[in-house]
Amino acid sequence: MSGIGTGYDLSVTTYSPDGKVFQTDYAQKAVDNSSTAMGIKCKDGVVLAVEKLVLSKLLVEGSNRRIFNIDHHAGMAVAGLQPDGRQIVNRAQDEATQYKSFYGESIPGSVLCERVASYKHAFNLYWSMRPYGVSSLLAVHDKAAGPQLYLVEPSGIAHRYYGTAVGKGRQSVKTEIERLKFDQISCRQAVVECAKTLYKVHEESGKPFELEMSWICEESGWKHARVPAELVAEAEQQAKAAAEESDMED
Repeated sequence: MSGIGTGYDLSVTTYSPDGKVFQTDYAQKAVDNSSTAMGIKCKDGVVLAVEKLVLSKLLVEGSNRRIFNIDHHAGMAVAGLQPDGRQIVNRAQDEATQYKSFYGESIPGSVLCERVASYKHAFNLYWSMRPYGVSSLLAVHDKAAGPQLYLVEPSGIAHRYYGTAVGKGRQSVKTEIERLKFDQISCRQAVVECAKTLYKVHEESGKPFELEMSWICEESGWKHARVPAELVAEAEQQAKAAAEESDMED
């Protein structure tokens, strides 16, 4: 009975006999069932990419954003419950603003990551709260550490990565990006690789989706910005062509 959470999943302050906190596990499950988000740290920057499922033909294109600006030098992609994601984005923006107001310079990536992680972890400590059902991919560039990619999970666990993914297709995406040579690939190449990977992973569901991408690199002036529409369109064409070739070979 303890293995299914009965009687032990009513509060984040309760451990099961197996040493689990089921409310935190449920929050992670919300992320694992969402559409895929991925990030790649390249030799000249960081690229974020998100698969946004089109839930209705009546939706205005681009209205359900899942990549947000945190500061000029930082951006965040979210996977999981979108309202929760917006709250985490707002908190991260506040942390960046407060740091700049107090110290007179942009917040370092490691500090921003730790503050977002601590905020998320606080919601795993008190019975009157529930964990945020969202994982955050954080892309940052600062003078000291250069381009950085972090992942902050619902539990408050945070790691720095060369490349990672969250959401329903995370395992397949990780398998694809493990083949990349991160110290050799450029951001422009990574944009194409992200498109190919998300199209390949998405084939299984067959539902329509939008591809949302952003980057921090020399081409963007080391500021977090959306990848130019023409570059995204070109990457999508290459991704569709690669998918067709794969189908013909099969």
